[in-house]
Amino acid sequence: MLPCKRPAVFLIWAVLLTSLTACANTPVAKNLEQSLAADPQLQNNPAVFGESQGKPPQAQQNESTIHLPADFPKDIPLYSNAKLQEVTPGSGSENRVSTRWLSSDPSNFIASFYRSQFQTNNWQILQQPTDDAGGAFEARRHDLLLKVSIQPKSVTNATPNQPQTATELLIEYVPNSIAIAQPTLTRNPNETTNAAPQPGNSQFIGPVSPGNLTVQPPSTANNQTTPTATAESQAFNDLNKAPQEWRQHIQDLAALGVLSLEQKATKSNSTTTTNEFEPSKIVTHREYARWLIAANNAMYASNPAKQIRLASESTQPIFSDVSAKDPDFPAIQGLAEAGLIPSPLSGDSTAVLFRPDAPLTREQLLLWKLPLDTRQALPSANLDAVKQTWGFQDAARIDPKALRAVLADYQNSEQSNIRRVFGYTTLFQPKKPVTRAEAATVLWYFGTQGEGVSAAEALKLKRS
Repeated sequence: MLPCKRPAVFLIWAVLLTSLTACANTPVAKNLEQSLAADPQLQNNPAVFGESQGKPPQAQQNESTIHLPADFPKDIPLYSNAKLQEVTPGSGSENRVSTRWLSSDPSNFIASFYRSQFQTNNWQILQQPTDDAGGAFEARRHDLLLKVSIQPKSVTNATPNQPQTATELLIEYVPNSIAIAQPTLTRNPNETTNAAPQPGNSQFIGPVSPGNLTVQPPSTANNQTTPTATAESQAFNDLNKAPQEWRQHIQDLAALGVLSLEQKATKSNSTTTTNEFEPSKIVTHREYARWLIAANNAMYASNPAKQIRLASESTQPIFSDVSAKDPDFPAIQGLAEAGLIPSPLSGDSTAVLFRPDAPLTREQLLLWKLPLDTRQALPSANLDAVKQTWGFQDAARIDPKALRAVLADYQNSEQSNIRRVFGYTTLFQPKKPVTRAEAATVLWYFGTQGEGVSAAEALKLKRS
């Protein structure tokens, strides 16, 4: 049946074409031609089917015209699933550049990404969110000061194919040299002024805002370095050599001005300051004495009754190997006069030498620190009591003077210095030297379980 119908179909087409040709100039033919013609709008705006669907013209234009600045620092980590929305160039003396981004990912994903990036790439974290729901990171690395604000955002005009929530990122950066630069005042010696004393001035009293931190050691009237919390905040560049769980502790203490930059001798017999903390280096008696007072006074900045007083240079030296001209004399002598280290003042007539450059041992670490944790007399202790509590196999090697501190530390539960720094161990190794990272971790917290203060808490109070 089908082959018989083909001649009829051909006949119909022939008649139709003949009619159209014959009536080419008639109104009917012109209407038919116009109905079959291509849409002129498609000819003027060619596009691939499905492209730019659901996007307003302004959004399409933004995607093609907004770019990062040519000098955008490569060190700044960028979240891969975030699209650049706006760039605000820096202006004025601050020169802060701001970039705004939008991502369809939840805020906790993005916060975890930046937390990991800052820790892995050795950024000094000055501020971070308390949780991953949103907040701001402030971090410093080399010559950059960076702020990343993470804010969950609802998308009210989302299409059915778009997520109903989004996260807005605001990445702001400014060169560190500009961020922390302080104006230098030059005055005539005879000129008087009512301006308030600035950090580093011997008349300055009060906390220092983290935004005004300078890497410049303050000095006393006789050019001695003061061991109290100062206006220093070190951006150490070798914290990747410290255990991961201790890096934030070191950063907190550095932001409080407790830790000192390392001084190294050069070939020209001069000294230079480096940005290295050297976490695995052995800490000396003088360093720990300086840090101990600085950390304690920074933790209790608002409580003078718990601060340690520095000794005056006119004080008669208690140790024969630490003169009043020693840069750490105020701290060492101050600890002795407070009865926190063994000396003839505390009744130990044999402790006439401090040995400032000798390595600090584990038992000395505890002996000097525990009185500042408990704020009361250490308990009586003997070898059997330490064995029964800690179970140390080498308890017999602990100096009798340090047994009381070791026993008191056990009573501090999970906040004990031994547990926080050395973890679970059946060997105390009391004569083993302490590293700078270990000493810093001990000094990160002062007090007993539930009644103490950490460097992180002290830093929040200082910033507020």
